[in-house]
Amino acid sequence: MNPNDFRDSGILLVDKPKEWTSHDVVNCIRRRFRLKKVGHAGTLDPAATGLLVILLGKATKLSARLTGDDKVYSGTMRLGVETHSQDAEGEITATSSTDGITPEAVQKVAAEFVGDISQIPPMVSAIKKDGQPLYKLARKGQTVEREPRLITIHSLEITRIEIPQVDFQVHCSKGTYVRTLCADIGAKLGCGAHLSDLRRLSSGPFNVKDAHSLEAIKTWEQEELLQARLSLADILPLIS
Repeated sequence: MNPNDFRDSGILLVDKPKEWTSHDVVNCIRRRFRLKKVGHAGTLDPAATGLLVILLGKATKLSARLTGDDKVYSGTMRLGVETHSQDAEGEITATSSTDGITPEAVQKVAAEFVGDISQIPPMVSAIKKDGQPLYKLARKGQTVEREPRLITIHSLEITRIEIPQVDFQVHCSKGTYVRTLCADIGAKLGCGAHLSDLRRLSSGPFNVKDAHSLEAIKTWEQEELLQARLSLADILPLIS
């Protein structure tokens, strides 16, 4: 066994910038530090920013355990505009007036989504149907029936309302699509909505406040990576 498998193992907390895929970040770190095994504990869409938990070496075996952790996000939904992907990257499919939508109505509807709820995953997602990712079918203009999934919204705080923009912070379970949550809230309000901005603040015990920027990481040498990463000894008490 290569001693470096343990020396290089651990978790690196990255503050992912916009336009980078989670896979892009993994590849960047793998190439920069010549590591054999690099993974992550939960994908972030390219348009989203924030905490990406990168797994190094032996820590990649913790992927299933860490991916299942609760997440906390801050975001903005845009009322009155629906898109095919339920976020700002998608094509607009419908627009509606937000006249008559009051801050009180937004707060009331948002509160109805707290707890255990059923959510239908979006077509533009990596979920597979008969071995084919849904987003590939969506590109072909196809829509297929998706099974609803039970998720948990532990809390949903509306932090600012300037209609049509609504800022929020959500604490949710694994498998939650925040853009679908926004679309469902918009549907309940009767005006439609989409997710216009998203930032992951935490994943399980890990917080974006402790994360490193990708620009900084790209300047590091191997020793700086070892100093910045959480070792296996650091990690295990946090997740036990």
